[in-house]
Amino acid sequence: MATNTSALTRQARASRTTVFMKILMAVTGVIFVLWLLAHMYGNLKIFGGTAAFDEYAHHLRTMGEPILPYGGALWIIRIVVIVCILFHIYSAFYLWSRAHHARPTRYVAKQAARRSLKTGWMRWGGVAIALFILFHLFQFTWVKFNVGPEATDGSIGRLLVSSFQVWWVAVIYILAIIALGLHLYHGIWSASQTLGWANTARARRGWKGTAHVLSVIISVGFILPPLLILSGVLKG
Repeated sequence: MATNTSALTRQARASRTTVFMKILMAVTGVIFVLWLLAHMYGNLKIFGGTAAFDEYAHHLRTMGEPILPYGGALWIIRIVVIVCILFHIYSAFYLWSRAHHARPTRYVAKQAARRSLKTGWMRWGGVAIALFILFHLFQFTWVKFNVGPEATDGSIGRLLVSSFQVWWVAVIYILAIIALGLHLYHGIWSASQTLGWANTARARRGWKGTAHVLSVIISVGFILPPLLILSGVLKG
């Protein structure tokens, strides 16, 4: 009896942990979506020219002054986003590990294989997106390396234009954003279910539509600058 009670207690704890991890992944995902919308809006400033983009970048660093030091508010935002990404990745792999070890028979494994494409895409697509974020940070924030043909003179707007004039840089960004868009659609829909927002037929239809709209808006918003700069339409 004691053994059975202990086993039930462990199962209950594991179940509570799984629920918590699903909620953690959903909440951190929602925060990341909000940040992406703000970041996308900022990127579109490049359509006003490199000077307008530099002014926007400078404004980000002066937010909160004089209460916060120069760049203080921006670093708070960065830390929150990075922590959310780390928790999101951790919870995703925790849930994947539990699901993987909860398949004791080949029959169950075969049933799960029917959903493996979607699950695999969310998992490994998420890893690819995380690696792309690191590349993006190195290029435009930490190192600010320029692989393009134009001198930047410290201008982040000129760095953006010069970088996307190189075809392989633009292609990397466009492919990464397409992957992000697919990840966002599945993620937003899953988060709405986890958080109890899609508990009626009408709500499910609404959140599926919301997932489609947000993923398309964010994807198109991020793809336009590299695509138009590469094609020569947008010269900064």
